Amino acid sequence: MGSYLKDPAEIYARSFAIVRETIDLSAFDGPLGDVAVRLIHACGMPDIVDDMAASDDFVASAGQAIAGGAPLFCDCEMVASGITRRFLTAGNDVLVTLNDARTPQLASDLGTTRSAAAVELWGDRLAGALVVIGNAPTTLFRCLEVIAEGGPRPAAIIGCPVGFVGAAESKQALAESDVPFLVVHGTRGGSAMASSVVNALALVKAGGEG
Repeated sequence: MGSYLKDPAEIYARSFAIVRETIDLSAFDGPLGDVAVRLIHACGMPDIVDDMAASDDFVASAGQAIAGGAPLFCDCEMVASGITRRFLTAGNDVLVTLNDARTPQLASDLGTTRSAAAVELWGDRLAGALVVIGNAPTTLFRCLEVIAEGGPRPAAIIGCPVGFVGAAESKQALAESDVPFLVVHGTRGGSAMASSVVNALALVKAGGEG
């Protein structure tokens, strides 16, 4: 077996340097470039930036929510686990209602998935919150329905649901809405991608390395 890097700081720094040196990030200005770097780093797929899209107001809206201590609503525990709490200097609550004891019955009563039913438990705290979706398209669809029905509006939505049924369609629906958004179009997505966007924005707001 050959030699390999063992210093965590050097591994971290070199990894991000490789991304910045080898990937064309010219399409992304300022903090959005930092987001793109972390997104690539999270999934190891340089071409993921071809599918990344964000509204012009996404960075400002999501960044202000994080800096202001707004809650972060995640669609699953894996997304929440990927958010580095020490980056959240405002002490934001990171919330997941998928495994709430009330969710299975809600899903049964509403005739929908647990992921969609979990949105019903976000309540008024959804107003001004940051929504972070890295798994279930039905969570994103239901969140958009709540907004369309006149319910609370989040500050922004990170839409990275993954899969072959509803993922691409839900992200397209988000991109066509009037909510500040970031998406990875198509079937690709996942919890690591979704949480990496939060981490990048939190670091930018904290003045750290993106």
